[in-house]
Amino acid sequence: MTESLNGFIERVTYHNVENGFAVLRVKVKGRNDLVTVVGNATSVTAGEHCEATGDWTMDRQHGPQFKASELKTSHPASAAGIVRYLASGAIRGIGPKLAAKIVDIHHEQTLEIFEKSPDFLLHIRGIGPERVKRIRESWKEQKEVRKIMLFLTEHGITAGRAVRIYRTYGHESIAKIKANPYQLADDIRGIGFKTADELAAKLGIDPNSPFRARAAVRFSLQELASQGHCGFAEPAVVEHTTQLVAIEQRLVEDAVVSVVGDGDVIREVVDGQPWLFLASLHRAEVGLAESVHRIAAATPHPLPPIDLEKAIAWVEQRLDIGLAPGQQEAIRQACQHKLVVITGGPGVGKTTLVRSILEIFAAKKMKCVLAAPTGRAAKRLTETTERTAKTIHRLLEFDPATGDFKRNQHRPLPGDLFVLDETSMVDVVLGNQFMRAVPSTACVILVGDADQLPSVGPGSVLADLIASNAVPVVRLTEIFRQARQSRIITAAYAVNHGQMPDMSTSAELTDFYVVETQEPEAIQAMVVKLVKDRIPDRFGLDPKADIQVLTPMNRSLLGARNLNQVMQEAINPGNQGPEVERFGWTFRLGDRVIQTENNYNRDVYNGDLGLVESINRIDQLMTVNFEGRSVEYDFADLDELSLAYVLSIHKSQGSEFPCVVIPLHTQHYLMLKRNLLYTALTRGKQLVMLVGTKKAIGMAVNQEDSGQRCTALRKRLQTEAS
Repeated sequence: MTESLNGFIERVTYHNVENGFAVLRVKVKGRNDLVTVVGNATSVTAGEHCEATGDWTMDRQHGPQFKASELKTSHPASAAGIVRYLASGAIRGIGPKLAAKIVDIHHEQTLEIFEKSPDFLLHIRGIGPERVKRIRESWKEQKEVRKIMLFLTEHGITAGRAVRIYRTYGHESIAKIKANPYQLADDIRGIGFKTADELAAKLGIDPNSPFRARAAVRFSLQELASQGHCGFAEPAVVEHTTQLVAIEQRLVEDAVVSVVGDGDVIREVVDGQPWLFLASLHRAEVGLAESVHRIAAATPHPLPPIDLEKAIAWVEQRLDIGLAPGQQEAIRQACQHKLVVITGGPGVGKTTLVRSILEIFAAKKMKCVLAAPTGRAAKRLTETTERTAKTIHRLLEFDPATGDFKRNQHRPLPGDLFVLDETSMVDVVLGNQFMRAVPSTACVILVGDADQLPSVGPGSVLADLIASNAVPVVRLTEIFRQARQSRIITAAYAVNHGQMPDMSTSAELTDFYVVETQEPEAIQAMVVKLVKDRIPDRFGLDPKADIQVLTPMNRSLLGARNLNQVMQEAINPGNQGPEVERFGWTFRLGDRVIQTENNYNRDVYNGDLGLVESINRIDQLMTVNFEGRSVEYDFADLDELSLAYVLSIHKSQGSEFPCVVIPLHTQHYLMLKRNLLYTALTRGKQLVMLVGTKKAIGMAVNQEDSGQRCTALRKRLQTEAS
């Protein structure tokens, strides 16, 4: 029998902002004990009044619960409820002590004061004009956000991005959503075409709407870009879009004409067939090819004429090294050509070569500039060359006022020699931004391992440069004796040549192990045991700082998402300090986290790794330490972060770790490719452990990545060079 229940929310045990599911502890009049209420609520905060309609159930583990089919919350009316509400962090800048002080003065009128006369709060000790401003803005925001949440949930859409919608559109949010819900997919990070399409259907927008068709074309191209393609054949894009949204092909073809006319999409003939490009990717490809040609063709070389053989002998003596023939040839190329690619696997002396070139240029008073795509790669380049290296983003000086980089073709970087490491990670957009800022008078050395995974972003910059024959390429192949003694390196080369790595065991400590384990559950348990106990005990490595788990994919039992939660519980369990739950993750003090997208305003970028330093529930801020630099995140922006005890192998590119643990099972079969395993193996400096089945390792070894990325960069480079 359906009942009604009213009460005061004492505690929010659990609330998922994505789907609204909540578990509440409610104080109900006439009952001594708190009642557990379970149901869906758009917004819920301790101290609020709760009205629920539903039935009593008996949970085997948790006892009696009120299961609400309908659950509504409203601002508290009693002084006790208001204190509880404010103390929960509902309004920024107010914690438990200040909440009690405010309500002690204004009693039941407190929320009315917030609404109509917040300046009255200035009479309270500890509240100044700045805090009043924050309280006023926070009160207004949470009111508007509630309206947006209610509007979205009424139309069957989860309300997890309501704060971001409000901050983008302000008080016009609901009107803008009603006018064109597809605009959400373009303007609001975290809301894609599918969510916008679902909302449009609920709002009664015609499925044959031109808005829908145009948004679907852009979405198709964005999906293809996420798979690494810069452009794609127009007929295939039309077919994919038609299937995606189930509308007539004629409407999609009209939408293509429209988005091409608007300039959002570029049509270009490639190999005799029309291709479609997102305008930003087309601009990047064309710009990158132009920059490569501009730099390579400009004369003279910045290095004055020198006796190359004497220079090579001098640098060998200076660094007390013997350079291999391939390294010597690379020095000759770098001293004679304006743009050179140096490629090779681990242990072939790329680092020694770069140091040697830098010494020669520095001896001639040349200004040398070093860069890498990620913070960790830049730090490693600094350590190996003993010269300052920066990330590309920091080097180019992002300007928040314009939303662009200060360094570009109009204001190039100062320098004579530019060395870009880990070029295999560089996508076409970042490659264009870097190269356009290099002056024509300078020379450039691009260093990378062409056998690693291609960049996470669209394009195959390093592979296209090598294949184009537009610039000199030096391949280093000689593995140095010290490197040959490492089982990590011999395993990596075996995999790269399509051979099984040596899986034999030895009583002596070594740097590469295969722990054969069959079932996914057993592999998961073994990974936890290795990271938490066995590796620290035997090798003295710190589970939090030194050991990184790398997995082929994000989903599945052995995917990054599930394994991260398992590893977090093992290494950094709860109830040890403040924590915050947002967007499907629980963040705790000391957690290892990764930035999952570029945020130029915060100066943090996709792939940057950090540690949670502080969590302020009163001001709703979390601070993360990235390589010694503290960065603040509003709780509403925590979807930019993920836990990083476990990374996908793609995300680990450009990073090295003292120890790497790699779970491999046939459930990863879609991702088991040779270059993926090769990339994972080469991330470990001191120790690598493969945990899984021999069959999965064999699948990865035998499967070459046949997924060709659709780019026109190689042809552009060849055209420019001819």
